[in-house]
Amino acid sequence: MSGEFRQYLFSHDHPRLAEVRGMDPYAYREHARTPGTFTGGLVEGWTSLYLSEFRGVTSDGVLREDLYPLTPAEPGEEAPVAEMVAAAEDLLAALTPEDRARACFPVDAPEWQTWANPEFMQFDTGLRLELQPQEVRDKALALVGASLSPEGSRLVTAMMQINGFLGEVVDLESVLNEWSYNIAVYGTPDERAPWGWQLFGHHAAVNCLVVEGRMSVSPVFLGAEPDEIDAGPRAGLRDVFADRITLGTDLMAALTDEQRAEATVYAQMVDPAMPAGRVHPGDERHLAGAFQDNRVIPLEGVRVADLPEAAQRTALAIAEAFVRPLPEGPRRARLREVAAHLDETWFCWIGGWQPGDVFYYRVQSPVLIAELDHHCGVFLDYDTPQPFHVHTVLRTPHGNDYGRAWVRQWQAGRT
Repeated sequence: MSGEFRQYLFSHDHPRLAEVRGMDPYAYREHARTPGTFTGGLVEGWTSLYLSEFRGVTSDGVLREDLYPLTPAEPGEEAPVAEMVAAAEDLLAALTPEDRARACFPVDAPEWQTWANPEFMQFDTGLRLELQPQEVRDKALALVGASLSPEGSRLVTAMMQINGFLGEVVDLESVLNEWSYNIAVYGTPDERAPWGWQLFGHHAAVNCLVVEGRMSVSPVFLGAEPDEIDAGPRAGLRDVFADRITLGTDLMAALTDEQRAEATVYAQMVDPAMPAGRVHPGDERHLAGAFQDNRVIPLEGVRVADLPEAAQRTALAIAEAFVRPLPEGPRRARLREVAAHLDETWFCWIGGWQPGDVFYYRVQSPVLIAELDHHCGVFLDYDTPQPFHVHTVLRTPHGNDYGRAWVRQWQAGRT
């Protein structure tokens, strides 16, 4: 129901809002680091994870090294690299020499791993768009648009617009606005050699790399609180994750009672049967979010290849929905990769699956992790998950987040 989130508004002078109202992103960053606070605890835990050398997400701690051979893109599956190079060069040309130096990193820099989805800027990697002139903002979004599919570009833009709308609703526009995002460029834009870009901030983080015409868009975090804009010039933007939500419940509906019970690892979103730490204070149920680059995420639920054919098709449709930000050619290559590992693909669920229920699900294989989770309030006042607060995460396990497996092969071939 449109506008449902409005019944959960904090009062304007509630400390949750009043204590940070008017802070700029740097003052708010320092405030968020305060030891002993909710955000301070998140910063402390995530910082130690960032300091670990990148390996990649696995299901059992054993890294598979044969999954991502670096071969040139197949005909018809090429990334729009020429357009991306032109957009990146246009962006960099609009920057001052000092800002250009701040925005650019080596292609294998560990700074890739500083992305995060909270509203506080734990790492100030690259350029903060809200502090840049409109020309630079527009050119940054032009790079996103030149790289992603039209659907993907619209989805990323929608997350940014909803973030700005939330800031207006709660009167925290210096903390939450349409441009509360950092952008960075990794490597030198080139039609063959590896390079890429990163955009991250509250509820939107995208990491994109191209090499030899191949494209990796991973990790990706997209979320919204609320999942709509119900007032102002953009009113009518809503249900931005409807496809991912409906496909999840469709998959559950396609299972037998026994399969559904096997897929459901916990019946409740906060379940007494959960081990300590299963619900993270920031991530809640999703496991593959920011700073989880080396996490071991065990397989759970049911093996997709053992499910009815309709359920298998729906599981692949979920994968397609999550990789839809890729342009048509790279998306085709990615889905072929996912389908080739169907025998090793698993699906699990937490919560209810009837209309209006809140839930978590994960589709996991050696080459893909796709998660959706309904969350509790952060800037709205509710302490149980609601349907209008959604987080989604996409990962490429076994070392090809940030296209890192490809970059290593490229570099090894040049030594």
